[in-house]
Amino acid sequence: MATINENFLKLFNNYLFSEIARKVKAFKENHPDRNVISLGIGDVTQPLPKASVDAMARAVKDMENITTFRGYGPEHGYDFLINAIIKNDYLPHGIELSPSEVFISDGAKSDCGNIGDILSINNSVGVTDPVYPVYVDSNVISGRAGNRTNAGWSNVIYMPCNAENHFKPRIPQRHIDIIYLCFPNNPMGVVLNKEELREWVDYALENDSIILYDAAYEAYIQEEDIPHSIYEIAGAKECAIEFRSFSKTAGFTGVRCGYTIVPESLTASAPDGRRVSLNQLWNRRQCTKFNGTSYITQRGAEAIYTEQGKEQVRNTINYYMTNAMLMRNGFEELGVHVYGGENAPYLWIKTPDGISSWNFFDQMLHEANVVVTPGIGFGPSGEGYVRLTAFGHREDCEEAMKRIKQWMN
Repeated sequence: MATINENFLKLFNNYLFSEIARKVKAFKENHPDRNVISLGIGDVTQPLPKASVDAMARAVKDMENITTFRGYGPEHGYDFLINAIIKNDYLPHGIELSPSEVFISDGAKSDCGNIGDILSINNSVGVTDPVYPVYVDSNVISGRAGNRTNAGWSNVIYMPCNAENHFKPRIPQRHIDIIYLCFPNNPMGVVLNKEELREWVDYALENDSIILYDAAYEAYIQEEDIPHSIYEIAGAKECAIEFRSFSKTAGFTGVRCGYTIVPESLTASAPDGRRVSLNQLWNRRQCTKFNGTSYITQRGAEAIYTEQGKEQVRNTINYYMTNAMLMRNGFEELGVHVYGGENAPYLWIKTPDGISSWNFFDQMLHEANVVVTPGIGFGPSGEGYVRLTAFGHREDCEEAMKRIKQWMN
């Protein structure tokens, strides 16, 4: 008799954003006359950079010519994109990488969820709280998370991020094998400076831990002295894997492309005590389970590193960050506690009068016709907060803030 992976049964029936979509769909069906504005799911709205569109069009033409046609590509990605990534994303920050340390994929979400394939289910897991749900859910599926309790998952170590610690996790007083960090942070929009990030690298080196560092929003950093990569910190190549994405940087949410850095110097312990290269394990995993990102997509990603592409990406990021400033200013005028929106396209606001996250979501949807994301969906410490995204159209952000101001007043 075939049996299932029982860990799937431990998950909530719906992924957070699927549940939001279900509620919004039901509301629209019951109120077809209402114009609902979504500031909830972090999907982009601006078009792809023209440089990428043109490059993909040329790549499509390549596929109709026998001399330029491409079949299966290398599982880890084409050299033209890997070299562009190293030259533009890392060398300007003083970081040297080998091409074999860069793995092109269909997005950071996939790699964040799949990286556990090469790590033992006996590892302890630590997450900032609130946290991007994929980190926890993927560990539930693999069997590391234990059982669901009122305070979260029994085998997950939660590191609370709240107003008291400025939404920055404290260095743990206990040993953790795998640590998930995301900065600029999703959902709260906060950042760590180099000294703060150095403390985490030092902890990982001292405890033989691995940091899984999600830098999907690094292009939105506005302040000086905020690291764009964990590898700006000495020793990080011996303890960290970094995930990057073109989804929010260049609007590739529907095209799908990202990459993961697994340094060749990063090792972990085998059951017999041997040190094993995680770079080799990840390469083996990708060769077995992944056939590579399409040639057309990778040509589009390569194009964002041209002068025209860089300018177009900057313009799009400035557009979203202007939305964030508009929204942040609006909430401050209302006297609402608001965090983020300065180095990331997310705002984290405290619900008024102790209203729960889901109740505030329902009220805002039904009364202001604006969609936000309940903070509790990101973890226990997210209760009493909601997240808003600045990825909308400017006119929608302006109209949403107008409705919210009228509603909250």
